Amino acid sequence: MSRFRLYPTAAQQVLLLEACGHARYVWNLALEQRNMWRRDRPRTPNYVAQARQLTEARREFAWLAAGSVTVQQQALRDHDQAWQSFSAGTHGRPTWRKRGRHEGFRIVGGEAQRVRRDNGRWSAVNVPKVGWVRFKRSRVLPDFKSYRVTRDRAGRWHIAFAAIPEPIPAPGTGEMVGVDRGVKVAAALSTGELSSPAGLRPGEARRLLRLQRCLARARKGSNRRERVKRQIARLRAREADRRKDWAEKTSTRLARRFDVIGVEALNVKAMTRPARGTITKPGRNVRQKAGLNRGILAAGWSLLVARLEQKAPGRVVKINPAFTSQTCHACGHRAPENRQSQAVFRCVACGHQANADVNAACNIRSIAAGLAVTARGDRVKSARSVKREPQRKRLPTVA
Repeated sequence: MSRFRLYPTAAQQVLLLEACGHARYVWNLALEQRNMWRRDRPRTPNYVAQARQLTEARREFAWLAAGSVTVQQQALRDHDQAWQSFSAGTHGRPTWRKRGRHEGFRIVGGEAQRVRRDNGRWSAVNVPKVGWVRFKRSRVLPDFKSYRVTRDRAGRWHIAFAAIPEPIPAPGTGEMVGVDRGVKVAAALSTGELSSPAGLRPGEARRLLRLQRCLARARKGSNRRERVKRQIARLRAREADRRKDWAEKTSTRLARRFDVIGVEALNVKAMTRPARGTITKPGRNVRQKAGLNRGILAAGWSLLVARLEQKAPGRVVKINPAFTSQTCHACGHRAPENRQSQAVFRCVACGHQANADVNAACNIRSIAAGLAVTARGDRVKSARSVKREPQRKRLPTVA
C-alpha cells in the first residue's frame, strides 16, 4: 500500500465528504441487515440482493442518486468481503462506521486507472463525481488496480494505491538478531543498539495537555470544542506519523542487515486491554494500567513486527517470551533477582552485567537460532538439543 498526500480544493473537499458519507451510509445499512439475522428468520440478503436494493434506493432518493454509484457499490463489495473474512477467522467482526472517524471510500476497476502526471512533483487522479484532484508524488507510483481515498481526524486527505510490495531480499550472510520490545526502549537489538520512535517534543506534549484540559471544559456541541478537537487531532497525527516513520525505517534496516530476525510472540491486543472491569467487579490499578497501555501503543510494537513480516516474509521467528528478561545470557542462570531495575541486569550467579533489554534480546536471538533456517539453507541446531541413542526395551523380570 503506497500512500500519498492528497490536496483537494475547497469545493472538492465538499464532494469528497459527500462520497465518504454515501459509502458510510451504504455500509451501515448493509451491516444493519446482517445484524437483523436470527435463527428463526430467513437468510439476510447477499451482495447481489443488496446491490439490487441499492438501485431501487437510488431511484427513490435524489441525494443518493447524486453520488457516485461506483463508490456505493464498492462499499457493498467491501462489506461483503469483510463478512467473508470474518467467517474465515482472519479478521474481526465488521462494525459500524462513524462520521469523523471513518471517512473514506475505495475505487476499483477501470476508473481507478485514470491517473495523470502533471510534472516532476505533482500528479492528479480523476475521482468519480469529483474531478481531477492533485496529489504530491513523493515516490514512484506502484503497479496498482485500485486506490482508497481517506480523511484523517486532523483533516488531511490521502490516497493509497493498493499494491503488494516486493519483499526485501536477505543479505545471505547468515547473521541473526534478536529484538526485545519495551516501553522505555521500543526496540533493543542483540547487537546492543537501542531505538525508539521520536514521539512528541516536550513543548508539543505540554500543548497537548493544555488542549486536553480545554476540551474537558468546553461545552459539548460548541464550536470551541470542535476547534480544540481538531488541534488535538493534529498533534496526535504528528505523533502517529513519527511512529510510522520509525517503524518503516527500522524494519527496512533490519530486513537488509540480517537473515533471521527473532521477536517475542506478544499478544499486544490482550496486553493493552483496559482494566476498568464492571460495576459489580471494578478493576484494580485502572489508571496505572491505562498509562501502561498508552506506553505500549506509543512504542509501536505491533506495527514494527507487522512491517517486518511484510518486508522479510519467512525470516521472522516468533519465540515464547517467558523468562527472557530474567535469564542470564552468559551463564543461563534464571532468577527474578537478576533484573535489578528496568535498565540494569546483573546476574547473581556469575556477576554478568549488561543492559536488561539487550540481555533479553540476546536470549531471544539464542532461542530463535534453534528454530530458524538461514538464508543459505543450513539448519541451525539449538545448543540444548541432545541426540540420544535408542533405548532397548527391557524384558520383564521373572520372579
